[in-house]
Amino acid sequence: MTTNESTAVSLRDMRLCFYGAGSMAEAIIQGLTKRGLIAPERIGVMNRSNGGRLAELAERYGVSPLHDTGERLAWLREADIVFLAMKPKDAEAALAALRGVVTERQLLVSVIAGLPIATIGRLVGENVPVVRTMPNTSSTIGLGATGVSYSPNVPAEGRAVAETIFGAVGMTAVVDEPLLDAVTGVSGSGPAYVYYLMEAMIDAAGRLGLAPETARELTVQTVLGAAQMMRTTGGDPAELRRKVTSPGGTTEAAIAVLDESGFPDAIRRAVARAAERAGELGAIMERSASK
Repeated sequence: MTTNESTAVSLRDMRLCFYGAGSMAEAIIQGLTKRGLIAPERIGVMNRSNGGRLAELAERYGVSPLHDTGERLAWLREADIVFLAMKPKDAEAALAALRGVVTERQLLVSVIAGLPIATIGRLVGENVPVVRTMPNTSSTIGLGATGVSYSPNVPAEGRAVAETIFGAVGMTAVVDEPLLDAVTGVSGSGPAYVYYLMEAMIDAAGRLGLAPETARELTVQTVLGAAQMMRTTGGDPAELRRKVTSPGGTTEAAIAVLDESGFPDAIRRAVARAAERAGELGAIMERSASK
């Protein structure tokens, strides 16, 4: 399922609290405020120790920086939605500290890679509704792809709220939680695969004599155009590839080299390994929290 106008709900009267102030928290804040979905002053932001980062976000977006312990606790208790956006290494201690602070009337939205819903529930309380998400870095420019899963006690309104939020920074795909590892392999890590391909294309263009800036612009426009062509036409990638590949032509020669080098299998193995690693990291956090 992807977010669309029919699933969007109003966030205007809600209070949001971000526990963590990294790039993903900023991407969500930017998406929500840029679209006017919520007034900036209704968003509170806190982190472990970096006051300078909080001041930066306050100046840039008009959100409320939370420095004082009492102020933080008040926001955490009163917020309709609490975003778990801290670093994975800080997650266990931070979530344990939320036990008894957050309640079942609130919605917890996690953007922590690999952290299972069951582990979050065990740390903060099983009765608290949890939305687990796997966004990617393209969310920072409003073109993100986010996998979303829900604990059983997330109500329909809570689901619509989550999809509205992540719809503000791209598209969402609602999946069963075990499939979030696959989402991680495809779209969570996916931008890096594309950048790696672009690196190689730019390098190859330079070796053939093109100026660095020309090589970069040609590569960027080629990737952008191919993605937009697939989205606009709705075409199958294999069919679109065949339309570019004339018998005996340059593209056919290039594809033959990629096939000989094992390119398709390498991509499949890379996606599978990223998904597998996401599961491994989740299991590590699960064991740690169970001790």
